[in-house]
Amino acid sequence: MFQGDSIRLSRLDEGFVELCFDAKDEPINKLDARTVNEFSQATELLAKAGDVRGVLVTSAKDVFIVGADIKEFGEMFKDSAEQIASGVLVKNQIFVAFEDLPFPSVVAINGFALGGGLELALAASHRVMSTAAQVGVPEVKLGLFPGFGGTVRLSRVAGAQAALDWIASGKPAKAAAAKAVGVVDEVAEPAALRAEALALLRSAADGHVDWKAAQARKRNPLPLSDAERQTLFATAVEKIKADSPPHQPAALIAAEMMAEAAAVDRAKALALEAAAFGRVAKTQAAGALVQVFLNDQLIKKVSRKHTGQGGGKVKQLAVLGAGIMGGGIAYTAALRGTPVLLKDIASKQLDLGVGEASKLLARQVKSGRLAQDKADAILQSIKPQLDDRGFDAVDLVIEAVVERLDIKQQVLGVLEGSVRNDAIIASNTSSLRIDDIARPLLRPENIVGMHFFNPVPVMPLVEVIRGVKTSDAAVATAVSQALAMGKTPIVVKDCPGFLVNRIVTPYVNAFLQLVADGADFEEVDRAMEAFGWPMGPAYLQDVVGMDVGSHVGDVISAGYPERMKPVARNVVKLMVSRQRYGQKTGEGFYRYAPDAGGKPRKTSSPEARELVRSLQTEGQHRFTSEEIVERMMLPMIIESAHALEDGVVASAAEVDMALMMGLGLPAYLGGALKYADWLGLPQVVALSERYASLGPAYCATARMRAMAAQGESFHR
Repeated sequence: MFQGDSIRLSRLDEGFVELCFDAKDEPINKLDARTVNEFSQATELLAKAGDVRGVLVTSAKDVFIVGADIKEFGEMFKDSAEQIASGVLVKNQIFVAFEDLPFPSVVAINGFALGGGLELALAASHRVMSTAAQVGVPEVKLGLFPGFGGTVRLSRVAGAQAALDWIASGKPAKAAAAKAVGVVDEVAEPAALRAEALALLRSAADGHVDWKAAQARKRNPLPLSDAERQTLFATAVEKIKADSPPHQPAALIAAEMMAEAAAVDRAKALALEAAAFGRVAKTQAAGALVQVFLNDQLIKKVSRKHTGQGGGKVKQLAVLGAGIMGGGIAYTAALRGTPVLLKDIASKQLDLGVGEASKLLARQVKSGRLAQDKADAILQSIKPQLDDRGFDAVDLVIEAVVERLDIKQQVLGVLEGSVRNDAIIASNTSSLRIDDIARPLLRPENIVGMHFFNPVPVMPLVEVIRGVKTSDAAVATAVSQALAMGKTPIVVKDCPGFLVNRIVTPYVNAFLQLVADGADFEEVDRAMEAFGWPMGPAYLQDVVGMDVGSHVGDVISAGYPERMKPVARNVVKLMVSRQRYGQKTGEGFYRYAPDAGGKPRKTSSPEARELVRSLQTEGQHRFTSEEIVERMMLPMIIESAHALEDGVVASAAEVDMALMMGLGLPAYLGGALKYADWLGLPQVVALSERYASLGPAYCATARMRAMAAQGESFHR
């Protein structure tokens, strides 16, 4: 009947037709423009055929449909809200046409039916789901909500409460949960899915299942009184307000729209959905979160390219230097199946490292994520030792000793004699240059950086640092091991601070200058947390440890003396001089005491406030939240641009993803450079001129000025 590049229509026995999604040359099915167009053509053919008793919708892939093609969103988002709404409403008529076919339709859901995939399935009269499948509407994770009629049909099929819960959370559901709320009619074992879906279709066509009533309820308002509707949606809206991430309004916009749509028929409800989708698509969060998704895909592609350039799977890993960091690295590697030799020169440090791994495994067992026997086996795969036994068999050694150049050079010089000539040595340094570490070594081509972020088991980023002499094979091995540990590796050029710490240093300096200029550090924290940061800069210093942060900041700043000049009346150095290091000493900008669960609880510290006032020689000054955000974020944007122009990484995507994963930059910003795009480079340049008196860290680069003049952006 029809053969396209994404869809085919085939006649079956008894007057039934199969509509099969099978995207040509693709491993999965997506609702891209080609597929939607072919679905429209297929639906039109079905509507004109006078001898069809029912349609069975299937997938030839291991999944049903994973959703829309997010790569197409970029062009769509360039349109106005009204244009987006109009385009969505036009596409919706394709789903309406399918829903209004004069015979029953049954979707056999195998694998994933997500986003638009589930929305399409909801347009059918019935759905049968494999026990191995999952369904859901995850659009909120992209700052959006369903736009192909999902808010309308899900409400009418599963009820308003279930629809609100699914849309606001974005979480997928397994077959039993989907059947419990009525999203699917039946559940089948994978091998029986097609047969059971066809049997349901036959029952509907024979009049044993009322498919017309199933379709009719999606055309009508929800069967709720005005009072019931108002109460249900008012409660939902309040819960969503409390639970939604800051600056991500998609779930709230959806709920408020759904409250209105519940009282009207399908046509009006779809119009409301389309208009609201147009508005949400133009929010900062939607643009940023879609960009984050695309950035993530690009970084995975780059990682695959690196792993294809030599090196190989690490069968035996060694970690040199135990303690909290070394123990965290060893645990993370062993948890993912790589055996580890954990070496230190002190038994006490070995005990600390193994104890850290043991503690982390115990948490996994307690939470139910790991069986005790599995945890015991993982711990046994970490071999603590005081000597180099077995180092001649390791493929990669990750060095995590003290952050001093002379000690690292000495330790690695000895290590070279204990490992094979082709073994890779990775330094977990946060501030020392790889070229400096490698300078006295015999095989500098085997030296690479692997900068893990603390706490290692939690933080997803690993900066893989390529020195001037680092080989492709060394980079490939480091990237491969980072991936094996479940991390996201980003390859960066060797330079002071590499990427993340280099960019965060002007941010910290901006905080120091704000305080020196009279700002209340607690007000700065509140402003930046309201902006979306998980913690303000003062609190961040306390968590990092001001002795460590101050030292690392000095090392990095020395590498960029023209921009990262020492801040006079430096409050962090004042705190360090009084041994107020932060959480680890119980006193910093804030006071810390363990709560009932043993976690440090932050309270205001009068002593810290008095110390700060002592260096504010011109008294205190009240800055607006807008001024605080501008003064804090502008140097970060500008240093990100410098790093990109210097070729530290190859793309704006890598800069932004590194900042989000390594620093916790607010998700709705999408990164420093995406934030610059949102502001518009002309506005960034204008801010640069407004704050030029604060120094070179606030001066936009010549390239930024040229981009602003030409209407360019970092992300295209």
